[in-house]
Formats: sequence, structure tokens, C-alpha cells
Amino acid sequence: MEVHVPALSPCLWFRDEATEAADLYARVIPGARVVSRADFPDVVAGRGGKPMLVEMEIGGSRLQLLNGARERLFTMGVSLVVMVDTQEELDRVWDGLVADGGREGVCGWLTDRFGVSWQVVPSVMDRLAAEGGERYARAMQALMGMTRLDVAALLAAADRP
Repeated sequence: MEVHVPALSPCLWFRDEATEAADLYARVIPGARVVSRADFPDVVAGRGGKPMLVEMEIGGSRLQLLNGARERLFTMGVSLVVMVDTQEELDRVWDGLVADGGREGVCGWLTDRFGVSWQVVPSVMDRLAAEGGERYARAMQALMGMTRLDVAALLAAADRP
């Protein structure tokens, strides 16, 4: 008997910024796109016709953004990871996510202006992790001292004797 495993689709609760957040993410994250938007039905007191839910696709995964929280609920305990291939992509995504009130963190982490935590990571780190060993250890040691990750510096650290 075949067991159906449903797809995991995280849902992020915003106060009223789901549409604005989705538009930002679709603009700055490579390959991200808005799939659908839905408004609150008229039967929802005071919210009828206002944006309720935006569904996105990022890197082949679905993400729901919902307007429904009364306060910020996001913490660094949950973050979204964006894997990029080049320094140029990393810089563009990083700059777009920290713009207009976002905050830089450490080790490739940041918080966007909506309070959502992100990790912007070059794909070379995945390759080094799969390889393991001293090269990965040296790259991780370099990463631990960075804010925005630097692809060339990570590779230089990995290749240092």
C-alpha cells in the first residue's frame, strides 16, 4: 500500500503586510513567485475584501503568508534559507531583504523589515558540507566571523593549507 506524504507548506502570520512581504520576496529572491492571492470573505467582521492570504513558491517549495496576527510573532528560532550560486545573487538578495528597516545578523542571517529571519547562503557551503573534512571546517570557521557571507573568502579559507 502506497502512503501519501503531503507537501509541507509553512504559513507565516503577518499583521497586515503579507502582500507587501510577498511582493518583496518575489522581487529579490531568484525564482520566487506569487502563486495566488485571496481576500478575507465579507463575513469576516472588519476585514472583508482586505488581503488575507498570499501563496508563494520559493525554490520549488510553497509558502503561505497570512494577514492575521495582532502582534509580531516571528523569532530567530525559525528562519527561511535562501541558497544562492554567486556573490552577486547573495548581495542582491541580502540588500533587498535588509532594505527599509531590516537588520543584519551574524553568519549569514538577517531579519527583514517584517521580522522574518532569513539565512542567505552560497551553494558552495552545501558542497563543502557534503565533502566534510578540513576544507569544510576551515570554511565554517571563516563563516562564523562574517555578517554577510563572502563567497571568495569562504573558498579561500577552505583552500588554506
